[in-house]
Amino acid sequence: QVQLQESGPGLVKPSQSISLTCAVSGGSITTNSYYWTWIRQPPGKGLEWMGAIDHSGVTYYSPSLKSRASISRDTSKNQFTLQLQSVIPEDAAVYYCARWGWWDGYGYWGQGTQVTVSS
Repeated sequence: QVQLQESGPGLVKPSQSISLTCAVSGGSITTNSYYWTWIRQPPGKGLEWMGAIDHSGVTYYSPSLKSRASISRDTSKNQFTLQLQSVIPEDAAVYYCARWGWWDGYGYWGQGTQVTVSS
């Protein structure tokens, strides 16, 4: 059973950067055909796909983030990390990591971590 667990600071000030990590167990992030994604949900809004990293380390990003987002991975720890620069109040959301696969879609999700943006 694949499990994902997000971690990171719950509170960040505007203009600062935030780093969120997703620790994966029960499956390797280097397994072919999977995309390890970051998705967020601002309060009262729908889910927003932010970006992903595939099994070989290639990254994909939402154009709406305008290069503020960066996804990296540590294969030795089987985890991947989202860094978001120049945080604005609109970045306040619950952030989820999830695994996407060709045959099961978003089959596995973390429980989500709340990020609040406030000075």
